[in-house]
Amino acid sequence: MIQQALLAATDAGELKDGLSAVGYGLAAIGPGIGIGTLVGQSVQAMARQPEMAGQVRTTMFLGIAFAEALALIGFVVKFI
Repeated sequence: MIQQALLAATDAGELKDGLSAVGYGLAAIGPGIGIGTLVGQSVQAMARQPEMAGQVRTTMFLGIAFAEALALIGFVVKFI
């Protein structure tokens, strides 16, 4: 009886670990799509107005940092 309870607790822990890894993988898709869209639109803006390239590049890097922060927060939450 005790062995079955311990086995069930171990299986539950492994299931939780597996589901949290899958959840983080799914959560990382959002920032990935966001960064891709951001960079693509920034390149398009720089091609249309080359004189604004410096401002667009600065804003692009700020946006990338914020989007990447979401992925890192999700990574930390996975371990909590």
